[in-house]
Amino acid sequence: MKHVRHFTPSLFLSLVHVCLVQANYAPYFFDNGARSKNGNMALLSLSEDTPVGTHVYTLNGTDPEGDPVTYGLAYETGSRRYFSVDKNLGNVTLIEELDREVSEKVRILVMDANDESPEFINTPYIVQVPENTPSGSSIFKIEAVDKDTGSGGSITYFLQNIHANKFTIDRHSGVLRIKTGVTLDYEKSRTHFVVIVAKDGGGKLRGDNKVFSATTTVTVNVEDVQDTPPMFIGTPYYGYVYEDTLAGSEVLTVVALDGDRGKPNSIHYCIVNGSEGSFKIGNTTGAISVIKSPNQLKKEVYEIKVQASEVSQEGDGSVYAFATVTIRVVDLNNHPPTFYGENGSQNRFELTMYEHPPEGEILRGLKITVNDSDQGANAKFNLRLVGPGGIFRVVPQTVLNEAQVTIIVENSAAIDYEKFKVLTFKILALEVNTPEKFSSTADVVIHLLDTNDNVPKFSSDYYIARVPENSPGGSNVVAVTATDPDSGLWGEVKYSIYGTGADLFLIHPSTGIIYTQPWAVLDAEVNSKYNFYVKAEDTDGKYSLAEVFITVLDVNDHSPEFNENIQEKTMIIGSPVKIEAIDQDAEEPNNIVDYSIMQADPANVFDIDQSTGEIKLKSYIRSLDIIHNITKNKDCIWSVVVQAKDRGSPSFSTTAVLKIDITEETLHKGPMAAFLMQTKDNPMKALGVLAGVMGIMVMITIMISTAMFWRNKRSNKITPVRRIIKKRQTPQSRTVRMEWLKFRRPSNAAKFVVEDDDKSLHNENSNNNIQFAPVPPTAPSPPPPPTLAPRRDAPGWQVPTVSGSITPKFINKQLKKRGHISAHNALVSELKMKFEKRNAAIGEPQI
Repeated sequence: MKHVRHFTPSLFLSLVHVCLVQANYAPYFFDNGARSKNGNMALLSLSEDTPVGTHVYTLNGTDPEGDPVTYGLAYETGSRRYFSVDKNLGNVTLIEELDREVSEKVRILVMDANDESPEFINTPYIVQVPENTPSGSSIFKIEAVDKDTGSGGSITYFLQNIHANKFTIDRHSGVLRIKTGVTLDYEKSRTHFVVIVAKDGGGKLRGDNKVFSATTTVTVNVEDVQDTPPMFIGTPYYGYVYEDTLAGSEVLTVVALDGDRGKPNSIHYCIVNGSEGSFKIGNTTGAISVIKSPNQLKKEVYEIKVQASEVSQEGDGSVYAFATVTIRVVDLNNHPPTFYGENGSQNRFELTMYEHPPEGEILRGLKITVNDSDQGANAKFNLRLVGPGGIFRVVPQTVLNEAQVTIIVENSAAIDYEKFKVLTFKILALEVNTPEKFSSTADVVIHLLDTNDNVPKFSSDYYIARVPENSPGGSNVVAVTATDPDSGLWGEVKYSIYGTGADLFLIHPSTGIIYTQPWAVLDAEVNSKYNFYVKAEDTDGKYSLAEVFITVLDVNDHSPEFNENIQEKTMIIGSPVKIEAIDQDAEEPNNIVDYSIMQADPANVFDIDQSTGEIKLKSYIRSLDIIHNITKNKDCIWSVVVQAKDRGSPSFSTTAVLKIDITEETLHKGPMAAFLMQTKDNPMKALGVLAGVMGIMVMITIMISTAMFWRNKRSNKITPVRRIIKKRQTPQSRTVRMEWLKFRRPSNAAKFVVEDDDKSLHNENSNNNIQFAPVPPTAPSPPPPPTLAPRRDAPGWQVPTVSGSITPKFINKQLKKRGHISAHNALVSELKMKFEKRNAAIGEPQI
C-alpha cells in the first residue's frame, strides 16, 4: 500500500492569490467540504503515484459585485513547485512527481467543534441609498463572524420575505443589492426594513449537523434626487373664447408641480407652439390669456403646447414636462335655424302633384333651404317631418350651418286623392347640442290631383233575388250597386250582364236595376233558377264582377189534372182502386193534391183516402150479395164523382166521373198466378224479374261454354278433323208451361183461360261434347194498352166545379217520364181485380 502525502490547507491558502477587477469588496472561495474537488483546495489529499499532468483540483470563488475573478498559486521561498493553475478557469494540474520520502513540513490540525453562533458586527445597519441607484447595484455588506473553525465557522446569509423585498443578498459574501428590474422611488417609499439571517455551516467534519443562526435588520433610507420632471395638475385643459370675450382676458390657468417632494424647485411656464400669436401665458402663474378680439381669431379650435420647466437653485431648467391646452372659440347661440325659399325667408311651401307618385321620387317642385348663421356647435341642428308618418322623409337629417332640403316619397299608397285631397305637414329644424335648443318650422302643403287608380267595386260579391213567376215582362228584379271612388269621368260606372242565364233579363247601364225582358214569361215549372254575372266598368275599362242568383217563385196557377185512364176502374171486393191527379205547380203546397168524393150512385158505398186517392168499399160490403141488396143493377157498375184539389192559395180543383165495376173474379192456383198477384200493382216489377231470370240463364250458358272450350283446348290428344253425321236423337220431352191470361167479358163474370205451350228442346250439337242448357222462354209481350178516349169525345165524364177545370188533361211533364208505364198500369189494375175476384170465388185469401 502506497503512502499518501497530505498537503495542509495552511500551506496552500497562504499561497493563493485572488485578483479582483474593479471590486468594492474582496472575492472569496467557496468552502465545499474536505473531500470536495471544487472550492478552496482545503485538505487536498493525493497519492504519491499521481501522474504528472493530472488535473487534481478546481479552485472556485466569486466576487460580491459580480466582477470576474482570476486564480493563482504562491509558494514559500526555496520550496518546490508541484502545481500550476489556470488563472481564468481555476484548474490545478500536477507538474512535479510526488515522493513520499521527500521531507516536508507537516502541520497537524486540531479539528474544531461547531459550538458557537454567528454574530453580526458593526450593528446597527443603517444605509442611505439615492433613489436613482440603478437596479442590481450593491448598497451594503453585512458581516457576521463565527468563532468556530472549518465548516462550523463558515457563514451563509439569507433574507426573510425575499419575495416581498426589493433587495437581494449574496449568501456567501453578505453583500446586499437592489433586485434586478427594481428601482427605488423616494416619492413612493422613503424607508425599507430588510431582515437578514446568518447561518453557520454546522459540524460537517464530525458528522454533527447542528446549525446556529443569528438575525439582524438593515434600515435602508431612500434619498431624494432631483430626477422627476414636473407634473401638470388638472389635465386635460380646455378653454373657451366667446364672441363677446375682450382681448387680454384670461382664458384658463395651467398648474405644474415639481415631481421631487423633498426639496421642490420652482416652475417656469412657456408656450411652445399652437397659439399662432393669439394667446400668451404667465411665466410663473401659468395663466393663459387671449391677446386678440374673438372676431380676429382665424380658427375655431386652438391646440396650444405648454412647457413647464424646473428651475434649480443653480438656475438649471433642464427638467421639464409638456401639456396640451385646447381652446375653442365659441360663438354665442343667438340665431335659430331659418327656412328660405326662392325669394327669401319663407315658412310656407305649396306643391300640386298627382296621387301615387313612385316611391323614392323627389318632390322637385319644393325649393327649400335651411340656414343657421351661428358658428360651430351652435349651427348644428336636425331636420324631421311632423305630420302623417311614413309618407315622406326629409334629407338631410342633420345639418351644419346650411343645407338644401329634399323631401322624398316613402309610401306611395298613402298619397291617395280619395283619402286626402290635401296633405299638410311641417318641417322641424331643432338644434342638437345647445342649451337653448332653438328651433323653427315650415309648413308644406301638397294639393293632390286625381288619377284613375280605383276599380269599380260592387257592394256585394253576389246578389240574391226572388221574382214571382206571374210577373209581367219588364218587371224589376233586383238593383246592383258598384262604386268607383275616382272623380269625374273615372268615377262613372256602366253596368252590363252576361252569362247563359241572362237571356230573360236586362240591366239598366247607369242605375244597375235588373228587370225582365219585355217579352219574357217566367215559369217556375220550366226553370226556377237563373244565375249570371253583372259587370261594372269605368271609362278606362277597369271593371269588377258580381254574380246574381234569381229564384222564380212558384204561383198556384195550375189545377190538378186526372190521368185519362181513370174513367173506368174494376174493383175486386176487398181491394181498393186508386186514382191519381197531378198538379204541375213547382212547389208545395201548390202541387199537393187532396182527394174527395163529391157524389156517388148509390150513395154511402165508397170511401176515399184524402192523400193517396185510394177508393174502397165500405167495410160492411164483403160480397156481391150485399151489393145486390143495395142495387138491382146486376152489372154492378156504379158512378162516382171524385174531386182533386190542391192546397194553394187560391185553391184550384178538378172533378171527374169514375165508373167502378165491382167483381169477385178469381184466378186458378199456380206459381204464375201467385207472381201476378204479388205484382199486380207494379207491372214493371214483373217485367224486371222476368228479364233478370233470362239474364241469369244466359250467363250460366256462357260460363259452361267457356269452361268446355278451355278444357278441350288444353287436351293433349289431337284428333283428325272430320265431319260426323249422326242421326238426331229424340230427347226426352221437356215442357215449359207458361200461363197466358186471356180474358173476355161474359155476361155474368169474366173467366180466365190458361193455355199450355209445350215445346221440346233437342241437343243438336254434333260433337257430343257440350250439352247446352235449354233456351229460356221469351217473355211475352204485354197486351196493348186500352185505347183512351180523346178528351173532347167524352164530355159526359166530366163534372165542372167552381174552383177549377172540369176537363181532365193529359199531363205532359209527368207522363213523358212515365208514358210507357200508364198502359201497363191499366192492364195490371184489371188483372189485379180479376185475381182478387177469382181468389174470392175459390176461397183463397185476398192478396
